[in-house]
Amino acid sequence: MGSGLNFLDLILEASLLVQLVMLALVAMSVMSWAIIFQRKKAIGDALSDAKKFEQKFWSGIDLSKLYNEISSRSGQSHGIEALFTSGFKEFARHKKNTFQSAGIVMEGTHRSMRVALSREIEKLESSLSFLATVGSISPYIGLFGTVWGIMNAFIALGEVKQATLQMVAPGIAEALIATAMGLFAAIPAVIAYNRFSNKVEKIESHYINFMEEFANILHRQAATQIEAKANVSA
Repeated sequence: MGSGLNFLDLILEASLLVQLVMLALVAMSVMSWAIIFQRKKAIGDALSDAKKFEQKFWSGIDLSKLYNEISSRSGQSHGIEALFTSGFKEFARHKKNTFQSAGIVMEGTHRSMRVALSREIEKLESSLSFLATVGSISPYIGLFGTVWGIMNAFIALGEVKQATLQMVAPGIAEALIATAMGLFAAIPAVIAYNRFSNKVEKIESHYINFMEEFANILHRQAATQIEAKANVSA
């Protein structure tokens, strides 16, 4: 077994270009795993916070009280709370104008919530493009290192009179390590990207459903208040 090929020795004895390819793939893999753990926590927190907020929202609490409670906290609201605060703030601003119809009030409210929705989804999708990039290019980077290594191995083989498998095996083996590293970086990145993208889509659908239900509640309030003001004026 002592004459067998050693994985570490193959890396150390590889050509400089192949070593640089391996180093780049290792760096991409490390960054991918860091993003995977970070995105897993962020998306998990978004789902958990959404469930907690909706339990409170649908408990019958006064919306003004809920808005003041969120606004009094230090730091900006995020996730589904950001949709609520942006929508309620815009609704409260518009409904002060007696001459605006319920449709105009809700148009501004809806627009504000859509902007907040876009920002929150953008936060959840942060760094996912990097995972997609790693999943797409890592195999090709590894393949480049492999082709270069094999090419060098055969060039060296052509310079000797009597070629044996023992002579060419180390060069081919060290070249194939680059392909293995490319796959090692790409496979987790692709799996994580698909999984997180699917979860973000579900969260976005969840946010949109809440936004529409919240808009319906606000529309009924706006219509009732405007009708009451019109009766008082009459």
